[in-house]
Amino acid sequence: MKSSLEAPEKQISEETSATPEKTQASVIDTSKMSAGKAAALDLAESSRDPLDERGSFASNLFVGKFAFDRIFPWPEQSPEDRSAGEPFLAQLKEYLHANVNADEIDRSGEIPQKNIDDLFAMGAFAIKVPKQYGGLGLSQVNYGRAAMLLGSWDANLTALVSAHQSIGVPQPLLLFGTEEQKAKYLPRVARHEISAFALTEAHAGSDPATMSLRADPTPDGSAFIMNGEKLWCTNGLKAGVLVVMAQTPPKMVNGKERKQITAFIVEVNTPGLDMPHRCRFMGLRALYNGVVTFKDVRVPRENIIAGEGKGLKVALTTLNTGRLTIPAACVGLCKRLLEVSRKWASERVQWGVPIGQHYAIAGKIAEMAGNTFAMEAITFLTSAMVDRKAGDLRIETAMCKMWSTEMTWKIADDAMQVRGGRGYETEKSLRDRGDEPTAVERFLRDCRINTIFEGSSEIMRLFIAREALDPHLKVGGAIFNTTLPMRTRIRSIFGSGSFYSRWYPRQYARAKPGDLSKLHEQLRPHVKYGAATSKKLARGLFHSMMRFGPKLDREQLLLSRYVGVATEIFAMNATCSYAQHLINTGKPAEEILSVANYFCQSAKARIAHHFAGTSKNADARGYALVQELLGGKHEMLRTGIV
Repeated sequence: MKSSLEAPEKQISEETSATPEKTQASVIDTSKMSAGKAAALDLAESSRDPLDERGSFASNLFVGKFAFDRIFPWPEQSPEDRSAGEPFLAQLKEYLHANVNADEIDRSGEIPQKNIDDLFAMGAFAIKVPKQYGGLGLSQVNYGRAAMLLGSWDANLTALVSAHQSIGVPQPLLLFGTEEQKAKYLPRVARHEISAFALTEAHAGSDPATMSLRADPTPDGSAFIMNGEKLWCTNGLKAGVLVVMAQTPPKMVNGKERKQITAFIVEVNTPGLDMPHRCRFMGLRALYNGVVTFKDVRVPRENIIAGEGKGLKVALTTLNTGRLTIPAACVGLCKRLLEVSRKWASERVQWGVPIGQHYAIAGKIAEMAGNTFAMEAITFLTSAMVDRKAGDLRIETAMCKMWSTEMTWKIADDAMQVRGGRGYETEKSLRDRGDEPTAVERFLRDCRINTIFEGSSEIMRLFIAREALDPHLKVGGAIFNTTLPMRTRIRSIFGSGSFYSRWYPRQYARAKPGDLSKLHEQLRPHVKYGAATSKKLARGLFHSMMRFGPKLDREQLLLSRYVGVATEIFAMNATCSYAQHLINTGKPAEEILSVANYFCQSAKARIAHHFAGTSKNADARGYALVQELLGGKHEMLRTGIV
């Protein structure tokens, strides 16, 4: 198993190794961009590590390479790892059921301090923190199992626990912290203090180049003085320590000034730091999220994480793994919603039969089941590979976050539709009138934020698309880069021509899915389809590059369709691998194949829809319409309202 995950074949990386245009600085032409966009792109590219040359299962799909052996056989959790997590998980499950009143937390907007103290005592805020620092020292898979339990019960507690250790102080320090920083802060955040992550500002969300919080060095260089404001700092109002991203003095790089973003550990009780406003939301009504202001806040230099100017890299790398907590929680929520819908559809009788026997309702529940199964497959496959350090998984984690959160929103919406009026009614109202108190409306409100925070779906698609284009940009990006000398660009034409003359014909060759002898015969056609479709995906992406050239980055809707195709292929094949694993462990083969086959068939339909949209769509007309609207036209669409 280890060898198949850690020794991936190389295709595009090997063949591009001799090309001269391989540095990231030369692949994207910024000469015709606005100054603001060019600065933002320059900052983002400088903070981005090139995708691991070995790639991953998902990243290779974009270059027509299908390596099913990277995800099959399923990377099973070892008995030792499972037994290490069982006592904690059993304790957490029992505690949530007996002691956490999710409906009261939602109505009051407060999490009882006793719940927080109890969770600290059992180690729920330090699941992956090593034991030497007071944590449980558990794996990513066990952390995901804990998130699944939390997500099935209360989203507010899930957000508190997740934001604290997935993006708060623990994860950045585990990845980048010095031994001194770990020894000082990890024991505190493991058992005593909530932590938070402060990145977003009123005018800086997905574009960190517009960040205005400044951290200027003192004359002697021993500390930095922070001034500015952060917005939507989750956990901020409960936190004792923050990870704060701030602009530090710019540096000259290749004769051009480049902004620097630095990550700091900041004590909340530092003079000048204030939290004047708690933000309130549609869902997650007990979220301790607020505005953080900094007025001459002094932070010691030794509180810098990873080094000056490395803040955006810290944020991006932290989120690569941290994003997995959200889909794991989504799995728990979707299992809860599926059970609510299954039970209701079997009990509620209309027109003489249970509503689950009507195709309109059955179709919704079938989608819930298939998508929940696939969600669990991609999330825990990726988590297992993280534990095995099986290559660069940034695309897989982004796909997990994007796909799972969008499917969860649809599942919550469908669950409300299945429950009808009872789905729209609050848990308390149902209880007070003697009906079964099922909080579908709360689940729907709470899960809506998942497609927005820790990277919105739109940003996830652009992030994946940028990584997907990376191999091609390394080969041919310099051709379109007008900032490079003509001699370099001409050399790139010959280099890329040589490469593509070998690579392109192979995208029409028969796909080779690998050895499928240990895969159930009903699952093999889905894997073969994935292998063939990855070649079609690679061809389509290449054709779009030829068509749009350097303007391809503007075709965000087009790129999102290719991302959608790749994500569905990943989900299909993860599902097949997971299904075979479950069959091997004694689960009823007929049941497992039923849900896996249904999901794969529905995924193929979505893939067909994505491909159809790459050639026939209303994207250009829609963009023109919006520019007309922004310019003040179409007044009739604004009349007749209050």
